[in-house]
Amino acid sequence: MIFDETPCRLGEGPLWHPERQQLFWFDILNHRLHTSGQFWQFSTYVSAAGWVDKDHLLIASAKELFVFNLSNGAREHVCPLEDDNPTTRSNDGRADPQGGFWIGTMGIDAQAKAGAIYRYYRGELRKLFDNVSISNAICFAPDGKTAFFTDTPTQQIMRISLDADGWPQGEASIHIDLSKTDFRPDGAVVDQAGNLFSAQWGAARVAVYDPSGTFIEAFDVPGTQSSCPAFGGPDRKTLFCTSAAVGLDGRDEGKTFAIDTTYTGQKEHRVLV
Repeated sequence: MIFDETPCRLGEGPLWHPERQQLFWFDILNHRLHTSGQFWQFSTYVSAAGWVDKDHLLIASAKELFVFNLSNGAREHVCPLEDDNPTTRSNDGRADPQGGFWIGTMGIDAQAKAGAIYRYYRGELRKLFDNVSISNAICFAPDGKTAFFTDTPTQQIMRISLDADGWPQGEASIHIDLSKTDFRPDGAVVDQAGNLFSAQWGAARVAVYDPSGTFIEAFDVPGTQSSCPAFGGPDRKTLFCTSAAVGLDGRDEGKTFAIDTTYTGQKEHRVLV
């Protein structure tokens, strides 16, 4: 069940690269991008990525989106991301089926309503939602017509319709309401059947909900602070999950886990830069 033994202070943003057949993930607080047996060190927070081609990722940092060359470490600036705000950093993000990239921000010290959620698409970075405390659960239905997201303290995963170009339309509505439970939704991913997999911070699990938002089952993980899931492996049936060791001292805290499932994930969408 342990995929990688490296303890991350704040493991996040797992991404299965379909062309490389390789998992990447971040340790936000240690400013690192990881893959098995290797990491890249950055000078500031990095948190989420989408794949551009075999050798390049679009990475979200505290102050910008940039393209990163996995072969030689070269960086190419794409656009600023709250570069004039010293209190925020990037957090959860994922590429959408149309080739856009959604990225959330939050306060470095989790200040209330300090963050926002943005979408980068064909050269434009547009703010979609503001007054967000902890942006998370950014993921998409396989038909590209619905996006999901959460502000973790609300304990509600929201859904919103998308137009043909992937831009939100109409008002967001509650998809999964955990506000009367002890579960706090962190990162999430949707499989090819439309089921949503929610890593739940502090609960050591990834919960599965059907397309209507009804609970199906939960997978336990050894890391208490389960943070974000992703599907991968040659058949996309392996559910990976990052975790966070910050504030904890257990043997398996902060490690990255892999669970064999009967579900099949979507192929991670390519970002159009």
